[in-house]
Amino acid sequence: MKKAVVLLSGGMDSATVLAMAHVKGYACYALSVDYGQRHHAELSAAQRIAQTLGAHEHRVVKVDLTGFGGSSLTDEKIAVSQQPTEGIPLTYVPARNTIMLSLALAWAEVLQAQDIFIGVNAVDYSGYPDCRPAYIEAFERMANLATKAAVEGSPLTVHAPLLHLSKAEIIHHGHALNVDFAQTVSCYQADESGRACGVCDACRLRRDGFFAAGIEDPTNYRIT
Repeated sequence: MKKAVVLLSGGMDSATVLAMAHVKGYACYALSVDYGQRHHAELSAAQRIAQTLGAHEHRVVKVDLTGFGGSSLTDEKIAVSQQPTEGIPLTYVPARNTIMLSLALAWAEVLQAQDIFIGVNAVDYSGYPDCRPAYIEAFERMANLATKAAVEGSPLTVHAPLLHLSKAEIIHHGHALNVDFAQTVSCYQADESGRACGVCDACRLRRDGFFAAGIEDPTNYRIT
């Protein structure tokens, strides 16, 4: 069985990607990152999802990005917007996907895995520059220049199966793979029990996605 490292945030997109990788026959090694985000509810969700979807192993790596701040997710002085935003929003965390993919790359090389899965999306991506196809392609090229495994003939592939899907399409895929979306946490400012605020960009995209998909939204919102 081929091994794959799957970045697992605890949200609906990464849960769907884990299910996709699992059904393709990969032995999935789920990796979550505690980067100092506003809440840990998503990390608790990631643990539940990893168990439910049959991950071979789940690890949480701590990288404290609050030392730099620069995002409403890593600096409590910057408020999470409650209105739809244009351009790159304040929830963008500088270099987050690069850091997470680098950690996944390191674990993949140790595991002798040639595949990394990530749940980035370029359709409903909220303006994040590190969710674009060009970025994923560039990281894969870099990984295959930078690793002992690739130099010795075992190149790495970065899979982003949700890259060109709408949120509704992602929900349909996850639903077909029996992903329990009630276990997932997408909200930027969920409380410790995982209840969503209902007003941030992530909540808006999630709610609109379920509506467009014609599937009941199982999210526990604090505000309805």
